[in-house]
Amino acid sequence: MLNIGIDIGGTKIAGGVVSADGSILDRIRVDTPTDTDELAAAVGDMVRHFRETHDVTAVGVAAAGFLDRTRSVMRHAPNIDWVEHPLRSELEARAGIAVTLENDANAAGWAEYRFGAGRGTSDMIMLTLGTGVGGAVIIDGQLLIGGRGAAGELGHVRFERDGRPCGCGLRGCLEQYASGRALQREAAELADDPELGAGLAGVRDAGGTIHGDAISRLILAGDRGALEALRRVATALGETAGGFQAAFDPEIFVIGGGVAQLGETLLAPVRERYRASLPGGENAAGADFAIATLGNDAGLIGVADLAGGR
Repeated sequence: MLNIGIDIGGTKIAGGVVSADGSILDRIRVDTPTDTDELAAAVGDMVRHFRETHDVTAVGVAAAGFLDRTRSVMRHAPNIDWVEHPLRSELEARAGIAVTLENDANAAGWAEYRFGAGRGTSDMIMLTLGTGVGGAVIIDGQLLIGGRGAAGELGHVRFERDGRPCGCGLRGCLEQYASGRALQREAAELADDPELGAGLAGVRDAGGTIHGDAISRLILAGDRGALEALRRVATALGETAGGFQAAFDPEIFVIGGGVAQLGETLLAPVRERYRASLPGGENAAGADFAIATLGNDAGLIGVADLAGGR
């Protein structure tokens, strides 16, 4: 049984034909049109191409944004001009087949639950550390959607009262402290520290800014300033994960996104702060932590698996 999975991003649309075991058998990648009509047409063209060359059972589409509970209407998207937009019906009209629509972070989390680092568990939380913090919650083998369709927006749980302003309109959201962008912000501040910031300042002075790749290189080289920036991010992530443990009791936290490429260098301080933040202290039963394994393919694999009720 083959399904199509399509992941609509702000800059690219990635599509693939996915087998029941999560393998991608064929794939296409195109730039994301800025015009929403052209975007829908591009998705339709992709679906038709795959259906001409493969015996496809169902189609799933993942997109960043806030979907309604029925997974029919895109209430708001951060990178595309969709506001209260009947996205599912539009894509179905273009593709000529029923479409399963899901938030991209949920789709990626589902892929890791079914085929990746969370495989074999029944309760899992995925946190994707990119520009922001994406979340997905799996409870008793079911993707948590919520009463209005917006469950799993863990990056917008408040970490610090009256803290840094967030693009969602609140202040102090977790993604302002535990994302790839947050790591860059911490590194930029520490570059001015006379005791810790020499390595970071050197990168900034050479290139005008401090990119994530450069911070990662400094972290892996043992640079004190870069390690302190990571410690601050890990503290926010670990402390908040302790609260998520109390709320959802997952067996495992799966960490994805660009920052997750640091692997155990990231997870070790996250675990330390997490253990200190668990209700019940040393007697509390905690979860495992693991790095996501499916990378940028997770969204299209996950939404393909969700399509047709797999």
